[in-house]
Amino acid sequence: MKIRTSNPILVIGFTILLLTGCSGILDEQPRSTFEPSFFKTENGVLGGLTGMYAHLRYIYGQAYYYNTTLTGTDEATYAQSADQNFQVMDISGQGEITSTSSRADALWGTAFTNINTASGIIENAAEVGISDALIAEARFFRAFDYFLLVQTFGGVPLDLGAGDLTFNSNPVRISTRNTVPEVYTKGIFPDLLQAVNDLPVNPRLTGTATKTLARMYLAKAYLTYAWWLENPNNIPTYPETSRIDPDGHDPQWYFQQAYDIAMEAINDPGPFGLQETFYDVNWAPNDRNNEILLYADRTETSEFYNGSSLTWGNGGAPDNFAVWMMTWNYTVMQSSSSPNSWSPVNSVQRDAVQSLGRPWTRMAPTIGVITNTFADKSNDSRYDGTFTTSYRGNWNKAGISGPLYNANLIEINPGDPVLTFLDEEPDQPIDYSLPVAQAANIGAGVLPGRSDFVISPSGISRIVYPGLWKLGVYRTDSGTGLGQPNAASTRPYNIAKFSELYLIAAEASVKGATGGMSARDLVNVLRARAGKWRWDNNGNQEKIEDNSAEMISATPAVIDINYILAERSREFYGEGYRWYDLIRTQKWEELASTYEIGGSNYGDHTPRTITRSIQPFHYLRPIPQGQIDSMEGDVSDYQNPGYD
Repeated sequence: MKIRTSNPILVIGFTILLLTGCSGILDEQPRSTFEPSFFKTENGVLGGLTGMYAHLRYIYGQAYYYNTTLTGTDEATYAQSADQNFQVMDISGQGEITSTSSRADALWGTAFTNINTASGIIENAAEVGISDALIAEARFFRAFDYFLLVQTFGGVPLDLGAGDLTFNSNPVRISTRNTVPEVYTKGIFPDLLQAVNDLPVNPRLTGTATKTLARMYLAKAYLTYAWWLENPNNIPTYPETSRIDPDGHDPQWYFQQAYDIAMEAINDPGPFGLQETFYDVNWAPNDRNNEILLYADRTETSEFYNGSSLTWGNGGAPDNFAVWMMTWNYTVMQSSSSPNSWSPVNSVQRDAVQSLGRPWTRMAPTIGVITNTFADKSNDSRYDGTFTTSYRGNWNKAGISGPLYNANLIEINPGDPVLTFLDEEPDQPIDYSLPVAQAANIGAGVLPGRSDFVISPSGISRIVYPGLWKLGVYRTDSGTGLGQPNAASTRPYNIAKFSELYLIAAEASVKGATGGMSARDLVNVLRARAGKWRWDNNGNQEKIEDNSAEMISATPAVIDINYILAERSREFYGEGYRWYDLIRTQKWEELASTYEIGGSNYGDHTPRTITRSIQPFHYLRPIPQGQIDSMEGDVSDYQNPGYD
């Protein structure tokens, strides 16, 4: 079984990372290629390991791959400025997902290149005296990439040209796909089990793989494979194969394993744990905190080590530019320089701060996200800790002095809200009758006595909507100015969180696994944390409040899978989990087949119900056409059905 590679390269791009805030760094020299002989040296193996962390940048923060994980789910739809990359993923009549339009291609090439690197390290490390713990890092990443691939595409090749899970150095143009059970039982599970055994409790350097990280992915892989074996909605797989485990276990065995491994990690966490508040998890100055098990790192201190420009973003990997996609063009907002008539001034400038950043308007939350997923905005801090809902004036940073006059021509000063997205529909109807130009230039509404323009949850649209605060940019080098808002984010992109262990175990419990904590117990650990506030983003002020008791009492007595999925969305909204969650549980069509959103014009606050045509074959992404075009021989059965 062989897979085409155009060059015997094993890793691409910069291979230095994990600099900011590190107690130790990965300091091997950057290399664009690794020749086979390179792994015969200690430095070569260490360089390959460093490259494995660097490859994360080509997946996480890559906006087009990010789009494939969210657009078309109940978390996101395409926004006003979306091109076909985003529109087709919505499956709502704007085009078809094909082998050329699907941007899951960003994963295919990156993952297989890294898998081959991992195999090279595993085969050569012992010979050059590398410890089992370091080899375990390579095993973790080989399993990590295969797990991403098998979820996304179905069965994929274990043989890259030299044999199953064997390092290949020669370009080949033929490939045979293994089945899903083969990928899990021959590749993913053995590597992760060995990684759990050999990885250290404490990371060797800040951000490197640990026993807790490996346990989390092993538990999640068991959980995902259990669902695949059960196949409750008869979703097809490819290559076609029976839903029988080669090792003779049934789905319930794997659900129990998922629960047990997740609980081992929770009960023996090493240096990891939950942050005190949800806000602290995603607050940029607190990046790389102890809740984060794995991240794709960046730095603002050096373009060389960052791997991309610190002053401009080019919209391609390895830039971290995912958050631009769900950032609407707030910079068109205007206030008045006169209290007597409308004399427009741009009052919210493009700024390199977590609540703003560079707008692209490619993806938008649906109305249901605001009204249903985050229905409780008073007790639950997660809505406030996820979105930018208050856009505040910063015209002074652009050299514009004095106050401005905003809604109802009431005076505002820098730091005051220009536009607020209301948590709920107000008792008094919003007046949306002002001309667009006099309604902050975006067709917003007014309420009597308020100086800020407002939009209610039912009034969000494809062109104006709450931004994604949790992934927002952060720079410490902006001084008193606007900084570098056009640059890609220099924050790490979080990939794995300790908090997910509770939801993995809770999901397994719902599916019949047993142990010391029930699904309700596990969910309530996170819900109790979500009830604790220390800061109010919307009000831009301290808020010391503990609503844990209210959050726990509101949890249903009996937890089902839909409730677990809702909790996952509240906890991980906009982070790239959702499509994988919905295809794992086979709930995609049930939960995302319709949604509501306003139109693409300023001032359009009329919700429309949109229907998606989610078909069973959509549960796998198409194999990239570039892969198929590069292969020799009969490739008629290589593509996933439905994408021919």
